[in-house]
Amino acid sequence: MAEEKKEKWLNVLAVATVIYAVCATLSTFKGGSFSTRSLLSQAQASDKWAHFQSKSMKGYLYEIQKSVLELQAKQLTTKDKQVAEDYDKLINNFSEKISNYNQEKNNLQKEATQLETNRDEAQKQSKPFGVAVIFLQIAILLSSIAALLKRKYVWYLGLLVGLVGLLYFADGFFLFMKL
Repeated sequence: MAEEKKEKWLNVLAVATVIYAVCATLSTFKGGSFSTRSLLSQAQASDKWAHFQSKSMKGYLYEIQKSVLELQAKQLTTKDKQVAEDYDKLINNFSEKISNYNQEKNNLQKEATQLETNRDEAQKQSKPFGVAVIFLQIAILLSSIAALLKRKYVWYLGLLVGLVGLLYFADGFFLFMKL
C-alpha cells in the first residue's frame, strides 16, 4: 500500500483551525459572561429605580402632610402653647423625614446610575465577542472544507475570515475598534 504524501500546509491548517476553535470557545464564554453581567446590572438598576420611586412617593406624602400642618399651625387661634409646640415638633419631624428621604433618593440614584454604566460597559464588551464567534466559526468551516477538498484557496479565504474573527476576539478584551 502506498501512503499518500501529506502536504505541509495541511499541518498549518490544522493548527490554525485549533486556534480558531479555542478562540471561538473563549469568545462564547466571555460574550455570555458579559451578557449575563449586562442583564444582572439592568435588573439591579431597575430595582434601584423602583426603590427610588417609592422613596419619592413617601417623601412627597410627608411634604404634603408637613404643608397641611404648617397651614393648620398658622390658623391656630388658641393660646395653648402646648398645641403650638406639638405642631412644631410634628413639622420638624416631617422635615427630618423629608431630608432623610431626599438623601436616600440621592444615594439610590447614584447606585442606579452606576449599575446602568456597568450594564453599558458589559454590552460594549459582549458585542465583539459575539461577532468574533461568527467569524471564527466560518473560518473553521472553510478550513474544514479546504482540508477535505485539499484546496489552498479555500484555506486562504478561511485564514482571512479567521483573522477578522481574531481581531474581534482581541477587541472584546481591549475595545480598540469603534463600532
